[in-house]
Amino acid sequence: MNTTKIPATIVTGFLGSGKTTLLRHILDNADGRRIAVIVNEFGELGIDGDILQGCGIGCDESGAPVEGSLYELANGCMCCTVQEEFFPVMQQLAQRRDQLDAILIETSGLALPKPLVQAFQWPEIASAFTVDAVVTVVDTPAAAAGQFAAHPEAVDAQRRADPNLDHESPLHELFEDQLSAADLVVLNKTDGVDAQALAKVQAMVREELPPQVKIVHADHGRLPLDVLMGLGKAAEATIDQRVSHHDHEEDHDHDEFDSFVIDLPAVDRERLLAAVAAIVQAHDVLRVKGFADIPGKPMRLLLQGVGSRLATHFDRPWRAGEARGTRLVFIGQDLDEAALRAALKSAVAQG
Repeated sequence: MNTTKIPATIVTGFLGSGKTTLLRHILDNADGRRIAVIVNEFGELGIDGDILQGCGIGCDESGAPVEGSLYELANGCMCCTVQEEFFPVMQQLAQRRDQLDAILIETSGLALPKPLVQAFQWPEIASAFTVDAVVTVVDTPAAAAGQFAAHPEAVDAQRRADPNLDHESPLHELFEDQLSAADLVVLNKTDGVDAQALAKVQAMVREELPPQVKIVHADHGRLPLDVLMGLGKAAEATIDQRVSHHDHEEDHDHDEFDSFVIDLPAVDRERLLAAVAAIVQAHDVLRVKGFADIPGKPMRLLLQGVGSRLATHFDRPWRAGEARGTRLVFIGQDLDEAALRAALKSAVAQG
């Protein structure tokens, strides 16, 4: 029996920072490593797992899902449901430890990583696994715009740009807590900022980190695997020494955030993008992502947006026997679900 602990890499970061893209990069370059993946989505959405499978991750050569390689925890934030959701999966993986070289865990964008790392102290998990590292992914253009800055001048600048944010946002504390647990910080999407903005974000993030935590730069998560894995940090042994905003709370809630799915039939691509852009401008939408059925196209359209930035591409063909349709996930604050549904009706393709 294999008695060596299986290393687990926890990938955390804010909504839209590029966590799933980073996972895809790791798995596309695994070079024979046997890696199990756990993805956690906020709410019962299952979108990130679908994105990964759309890229062949967790599937065999025919595209069929492979049991035991991709686990979706989609019934709540992992940091809130460690015992109910996470622990049973780790028990299953412990029974398969001879078949695994590593585990990748992608947290929800709303998750606090500290409780998850602390779960690796439980005897049943500690006997089989160790946290190789916590990798915190930062959306560099968003951070450069001051959206997650803890400093008053950055908050004031954002307040002037958006009167709706004239208060102490919980997103700032969440961003700091995700940094406080980091063993490695990836400043992602660096191709979207100039040298001055990159230096600004680097300095802001460095102030939140101990000296031993490295900061690396990436474009679309493309980094050598030996930078991301095999760090041997055993983070569960030191996580209790890391201070976070939520250390004295028995639990934290996400009542500030709304999350829901909108299902539609086939849609016109341009009308869909226009409707989503209008929704983002009129409502406090933090994140939108999902898939769309475009008439006449053999492939499904993948849509992902952070704030006003929307990106689309056709990610894979519709599978034989697969029901075509459009499914969009909206995450934000004080969202009017009925208004969003009404706004999207204009995008439905006319038969």
